[in-house]
Amino acid sequence: MNDLNTDPDLTLAERAALVLRQDILTGRHAPGDRLGVVELAQSLGMGSTPVREGLSRLVSQGLVVSIGRRGFRVSDTSREDLEDLTLLRRLVEGEALRRSISRGGDDWEAGIVAALHRLKSFVRREGLQAPEGHPDYDALHKAFHLAMISACAAPRLLATAVELYDQAYRYRRLMMTELKDPETFIRVHEDLAEVALSRDMARAEKLLGDHLETTLAYVYAQTG
Repeated sequence: MNDLNTDPDLTLAERAALVLRQDILTGRHAPGDRLGVVELAQSLGMGSTPVREGLSRLVSQGLVVSIGRRGFRVSDTSREDLEDLTLLRRLVEGEALRRSISRGGDDWEAGIVAALHRLKSFVRREGLQAPEGHPDYDALHKAFHLAMISACAAPRLLATAVELYDQAYRYRRLMMTELKDPETFIRVHEDLAEVALSRDMARAEKLLGDHLETTLAYVYAQTG
């Protein structure tokens, strides 16, 4: 059985959603897999109702598709979907970054510097052994990107950015198995931090957009 989040403030549906979300992001439930409510309820040790509610939450996050009376399945992956996702990420994260640059203070700057330092230290220490899917790498990479946009002062915008990040992460987790060039990875993130901290809004937005496009380029490198 999965180790459920035991936070007493979470409902059973929220706990089910957290576990199933993680299983989908990490590929335990592959794209297109049927998600049987009864079977999942048994594996999670809870009733069918909270599992169904949890799956419905993941439908709204784009990770699960409802198939009517037949239940649910994991959302498929495709180049077209990733292109659409990347376009939306550019719009959402670009706006969040612009707002953060115009509103962020010392704490925002310190957060970016600290997140970058932790990410760099881990990548330099682990090198090619820091692939997508390594829990520390994943957490540090996400923390850096969220630090960049954390001062946007728009909770719904930030929440949308997080959901889109996770959907793109699923592609990286499923299709990118190694960090091919650690030093280039570090340099790209140093550049992102530098332009944000210099308050160069136009350049920062372009650099971030170009960076987001790299997921599409890497994942579908073999298809032109």
